[in-house]
Amino acid sequence: MRTSLLLFALLATPAAAQSPAALKLAHDNIANDYKQIVAEVVQLTEIPAPPFKEAARAARYAEMMKAGGLQEVTIDAVGNITSVRPGRDRQAKALVVSAHLDTVFPEGTPINVRREGTTLHAPGIGDDTIGLASMLAWVRAMDAAKIETRRDILFVATVGEAGQGDLRGVKHLFTENPLKARIGDFISFDGSGVNGITNGGVGSKRYSVTFKGPGGHSYGAYGIVNPMVAMASSVTGLYAITTPTDIKTTYAASTVTGGTSVNSIPNAITMEFDMRSRSPANLAALEKQLLGVIEGSVAAENSARNTRFGTISADPKLIGDRPAGETPASDPLVKAAQATLARNGYKSELGASSTDSNIPISLGIPAITLGAGAGGGRAHALDEFISIEEAPFVKGIQNGLDVVLAAVAVDRK
Repeated sequence: MRTSLLLFALLATPAAAQSPAALKLAHDNIANDYKQIVAEVVQLTEIPAPPFKEAARAARYAEMMKAGGLQEVTIDAVGNITSVRPGRDRQAKALVVSAHLDTVFPEGTPINVRREGTTLHAPGIGDDTIGLASMLAWVRAMDAAKIETRRDILFVATVGEAGQGDLRGVKHLFTENPLKARIGDFISFDGSGVNGITNGGVGSKRYSVTFKGPGGHSYGAYGIVNPMVAMASSVTGLYAITTPTDIKTTYAASTVTGGTSVNSIPNAITMEFDMRSRSPANLAALEKQLLGVIEGSVAAENSARNTRFGTISADPKLIGDRPAGETPASDPLVKAAQATLARNGYKSELGASSTDSNIPISLGIPAITLGAGAGGGRAHALDEFISIEEAPFVKGIQNGLDVVLAAVAVDRK
């Protein structure tokens, strides 16, 4: 495990603010805790947490947090679990350490963890039960080593991180939860890949657009306006847009539903659109263009065909709004995490993604997202997997603890 080398390197920075003996004891506790961490990953993964239905997993995880010695364990109005590990200065701004409870998989998806050698397979196992289990391991390790921090650490398990959950859990944390005023920094542990740090928040705008018309018999009403044509024109119009090249900006026509039958002109058809960028300006410009394309497509169809039974309309509904932004590379939180990963032998390049960190970033609160463990793959697929090869797995969990301790030592006034 090269524990002594890792500890020596970590102590090269004053940010860790822990004695060599305490850090070694904490690392040793994680190593000795290996089987329990793996068992908790399996246990949590097999409690389904489909979108908007995370309650069963949340209830069990709250019990585990309480058993681990965390204080003020609370399930808030939207289902987040919040807890506190008190620091010496209760007035200082706290560090949030977070992982999300939900998965992308719909209710009824079979979830049984399958072990093949040093690999665990199951939907959602890396996204994000590995993060949840890691937080429990860090609390036990800090307690075993009697590690004290100056600032409070708020361990939080959020709901609604994935898909149409639209970050509802972390949005609530920063707008409605009583703890919001206490937060000075935010770290989300999401996934099992340790290399790299997400300091950029890829924002997204998602629309569900229902195109409506009078409908009718495909033969008897031939020649009247058709909402399908307006929808198709909107898709081709969107795909004619050239996106900026300065900062990656993307779009997709994603799902389509509706219609009556094969021999009917539909009276309603619904299309969903997804747009993404880490540039707020690029995202806003693309959103404006899409809405303009939809309006033009509706007008064109009403001009092209007969409206004797009624006209075409479009009703765009915003179903996803994730703000874009970035925690500057110069911020002490980013620097502390980069230095820790580099000293522990991991890549520390900065990147951008869409995670719970988007919300604090948009509010000007320093936030980053990392992974914990030994890597994995196939996220959002039924054969999702993580590696639990003991030496790299333990090292990856130890690295996560090192990041937490370096981050909580950042001096936020």
